[in-house]
This record gives sequence, C-alpha cells and structure tokens, in this order.
Amino acid sequence: MNEAPAAKPDRKASRGWLAGTIYWLVVFMVWGVIAAIGVIVWYAYDLPSVDKLTAIQRKPSVTLLDYKGRKIAEFGDVYGVPVQLTQLPKHLPNAVVATEDRRFYSHFGVDPIGLARAMVKNVLAGRVVQGGSTISQQLAKNVFLTHQRTLKRKVQEFLLALWLEANFSKQQILTLYLNRVYLGAGAYGVDAAARRYFSKPASKVNLAEAAMLAGLLKAPSRLAPTRNLAAARTRAALVLNNMVDVGFIEPAAAQAAKKNPAGLRRRPGAGDAPAGQPARYFADWVMDRLTDYLGPTERNLFIRTTLDRDMQHMAEAAMARLFKGVATKRKIGQGALLAMAPNGAVRAMVGGRNYGKSQYNRATQARRQPGSAFKPFVFLAGLENGLRPETKFADRPITIDDWSPKNYAGKYRGRITFAQALAYSSNSVAVQVSERVGRNRVIDAARRLGLTSRIPNHPSMALGTAEVGLMEMTAAYAALANKGIGAMPHGILEVRDGRDHVLYRRHGSGRGQVARPWHVEELGRMLARTIRIGTGRNARLGRPAAGKTGTSQDYRDAWFLGFTPQLVAGVWLGNDNGAPMNRVTGGGAPARLWRDFMVAAHKDLPARPLKQAKGRAPAGQRGETFFDKLWKSLGSGGSSNPRNNSNDQNNRDHP
Repeated sequence: MNEAPAAKPDRKASRGWLAGTIYWLVVFMVWGVIAAIGVIVWYAYDLPSVDKLTAIQRKPSVTLLDYKGRKIAEFGDVYGVPVQLTQLPKHLPNAVVATEDRRFYSHFGVDPIGLARAMVKNVLAGRVVQGGSTISQQLAKNVFLTHQRTLKRKVQEFLLALWLEANFSKQQILTLYLNRVYLGAGAYGVDAAARRYFSKPASKVNLAEAAMLAGLLKAPSRLAPTRNLAAARTRAALVLNNMVDVGFIEPAAAQAAKKNPAGLRRRPGAGDAPAGQPARYFADWVMDRLTDYLGPTERNLFIRTTLDRDMQHMAEAAMARLFKGVATKRKIGQGALLAMAPNGAVRAMVGGRNYGKSQYNRATQARRQPGSAFKPFVFLAGLENGLRPETKFADRPITIDDWSPKNYAGKYRGRITFAQALAYSSNSVAVQVSERVGRNRVIDAARRLGLTSRIPNHPSMALGTAEVGLMEMTAAYAALANKGIGAMPHGILEVRDGRDHVLYRRHGSGRGQVARPWHVEELGRMLARTIRIGTGRNARLGRPAAGKTGTSQDYRDAWFLGFTPQLVAGVWLGNDNGAPMNRVTGGGAPARLWRDFMVAAHKDLPARPLKQAKGRAPAGQRGETFFDKLWKSLGSGGSSNPRNNSNDQNNRDHP
C-alpha cells in the first residue's frame, strides 16, 4: 500500500502570521510612544519654576527651646559659604562622581546604562537596593521637587535634568549640586558639612574627609558621623574603592586614607548654645533627627524640645564632679547619663565627659554589656510565668551546658526568696529563673519593654551579656515606672517656623500596655528593696525609689538605672576602648552619680510612693491565671531567636 506524500508547509500562512505579529508590534510601539509623549506633555505643563536654581540653599536658623520655652541652643547658616569647583581639591568632586554618577561627564542628564543596571539589581534582590538617578536628576529633585516617590515626580525629574544639561555645563551642574546637597546633621552643601564635621572649609579637606562627605549622600541622616561615626567610616572606605575603580586615585592612596580615616574635629562651641549653656549632646541628637520629621527645609525653625534646662545643668554638674574626683584613681575614662519622664520625654542627656574633645554620644550611640541591670527583664518574665516575690530558690553553684555562672566574690546565700535574689543580685538564681521560664520568654519581656539590640539566646543572657544602649535600657525602666506602659524616647514636642506656623507637633502617648500592671508593681517593690538593702544602697534618695546595679565582666562597664514616680535615669561608666576599670561596680560610682543627680533633680518635687497598680491580682494568688495567659497570647511581638553565644560572662555586682 503506497503511503500518501507528506504535506508541504504552508509558507504563505507562516508569512501571514509573521506579518501580523510585526504589524501589531508596530501598532503597540506607536501607541506606546504616543502615550509616553502624552504623559511627558501632561507633566511638563506643571513643571515648577526654575527661577530659584541660582539661589544657593543655606542652612536655616534653628533655635532649640526646652519644654518650658527657655533657649538651650542655636544653630544657623554661618558655617558654609558657596564654593566654586575650582576652589575645591580634586578628590572631593571626584569622590562624589565616582560614587553617585560615574558617567556624569558623558551622559545627557539621564544614564540609561546606570538605570538598567539598577533595575536588574533591584529585581534580583526583590527590593530597591540601588538607585539610577544621575547627579543632574538629584539636583533637579533637591532644588525643584519634593521627595515623594510618584510617577509625576520621576517624569518631572527626568525633564528638569534634560533642561539642566541643555542650559548649564557639567562643571556648573556639579558646582550647584555640591552647594545644595544635604549631608546630615543640618548641613547643606559640602562647605557647611566640612565645617560641621571637620572644623575646616571644604577647600581644605583631605582625601579621607572627602570620601566621608561623598559617602554621606547615600543616607545623610543615618550615616552622619555625629550619629554613627563607624558607619560613616565604613561607607567612606567604599567610596575610596570606587575612586580606585574609576581611576581617580591609586590603590596606595586609598589604602593610606583607610588607615587614617576621617574623624570628628568640632571646635568647642561650634553650633552650640551661647558660652556656658549646656545640652550639646542633646542638641546634636535632636538636630540629627529633625529631617526625619520635616525633610530638608530652608525655613527658620523654633523647636520646643522635651529637655529641662535646669535638670540638664544638674546632670552635667554631677558628671563633672565625678571626673574631678574618683575617676582617675578608678580608671574611669568616660560616662553617660540620661534622664527621662516615665513617658519617654528626655529631660537631660550627657553623652560624655567632655563634648569639646569627643562628640561621640555614649547615651545614644554606644552599645555595652549591662550586666545585672538586665536582670529585671528576667525577673519580670518570672513573675509573668507564675513566680512570686516569696518563691524560694537555692542560691548555689550551678552548671548549664558546660557553663557555670558565679556569684560576685563566690558568695552564695543558700535558700533565699525570689525578691532577695534580685536585691542581692544573685547570678545563680537569675540563670535558674531564665532557664525555668524559658529564655525566649525573657527575650520577649525585654523586647516588649523596649530593648531593640540583639540578645543572644544563651544561658549567659540572663546576666546581661547582650550589648545594649543606655537609651533603650532607660526607656525599658521607664515602662516599669509607668505601670507597664511602654515608653518611646523622644526629644521634640513641637516645631514652628519663623512665621509661627506649626510644622510638627507630637501626638500619641507611647507604645501602649507592654506588661501587666500588677506584675510591674511587684517588680517595682523588689527593685525598691534593691536600693534599700541590696546592691544599690549607695543610690538611696531618702524618698521612694527603685533601681538596679549592673557590672560587666572584668569591670569593663558599670551601670545604675532606676526611677521614682516622676523621673527615670540611667548611668553608664567605662572606657571607650573597653579597658577594665579599677574594680568599679554598678553599686559604687554609678549609684552615687545617679543619687547625686536625682537628689538635685527632685529638690522641688514632692515625695510620692511608687505607683500602685489598679485591678491588681488578688492577694495570695499563685501561678498563672487565665487572664495572665490571655495577656501573653495577645502580647506585642514575638520572641527573638538570635544565634547562640557560648562566651563565658560572669557579671558582677556588689554593694
């Protein structure tokens, strides 16, 4: 049987299908171009005026007031002056170009290659990790537009960048950009920033300083060296690598700059209140956060803060007395003191012993081990899970996972109560409590009260081995002073412009209830006992108060944190390089410094009992109630689960 011949392909049909596809592609492209032109024309009609391009933005006048309306600091636009590109060392504009726009001198205002590369990286990362804006586009945005991420702004940014390129030379565009860009800490333009951070004009910055300034452009508020010097230096190292990649500098020059990174060199009194007025660390802290509330602005501002000017004087005076006294003998190199109302309003802030020599703010930036000052979170978790002040524990040597915590001086008291264990700062019992209720529950209690730093899930966690900041610790104790209502540290109450228009006003009362009031009340009574008869006896005020000492391994850090119904305060003493002090414990110099400040701060305040909880659990109640379990199930946030940390940290406290 003969097979039928194979059918020949219908070439005419194939050609028809291809022609149809090409036709519709052309149609879609034509209509796409028409639509794009329509969008461009629509947004071009609403372009802002370009008249203000040549008016160089200057830092506005800023006046800081305390919460009673008294002046505490003044900032103005006296630092920076407009500079020409020819006045700057070549490494400054080169650092900016290498980092922000490598093809600046070759593109037409928009960089298609850079834009495509950024899109690919963002798609691969699943989020925005890189931008594709050129220097011309950034200048257009900074001068003419808002920072809202909308299609209208991007289209207008594109059009204005083309207009800039058509009307100005590359040198003129770069000059305008360097004079207008925001570089953190309230500084606009490279000259203002150079004077702000290095106490020199931009014409005199070295390579390392130029790299740091260029690095700030990525995130000026977050990377400002006044806020995070380490992050600013890390970013500067990346800028130096970029300059090597582009060919602006040799690898040897970059390596030399990395070995000698830029540092803060502020002249005493620069940008501060008039001579003799306090609050320099606080003023920097507020100014660094101002753009988070308002964004860059040219208006003169009046900021009513939470600070109490009298209380700030008291805090600085108490710190000065310490460093005129025992500090040298005890090898105490630095200290910090932070005071706030129970709702988190900062009343006083001392970030170091000498602002003129070091602007690093140890009250807000440093992270150190709190030692036994962490134990209230352990004991709160215990109270929330059925333990009571009278619950008995054996204060004795223990071993957990081949790790053996030790009490201070190897002293054990045998059978003691839960309350006594906190008062005498028993390391053994603290670890037993943490293991009994579960480390994750301790971490959860700390998180709810306000700790944000990483907490290692290791038995030593109970003894305060996690590195934390004084501000978050003080805020956590504020929640204990405030019936378990979480405190949000804040320093700005209201911002007005020169015409008395309100630009910002704080609203809200905090983080809500983070712990049951009766558990907080019980813990408060236990912490009051710590001051009366325990490790915190040197902090006694002669009025109701509660607090806790903390000492890290080898006497590297010494803390005291405590509160009255009216005020919460935290103290840290130590050395920036982590060197041990001469047997300084939390119950010694920190407790006395805390007492000296708190006595002065309460001079005109009535003595009040520690706040009593309403709706407390019935007397004699044992274990968890249904309502306790329900509270925890509805609690804010889950437990942290960081990596294990097997470091042996035997933290110490003694009276």
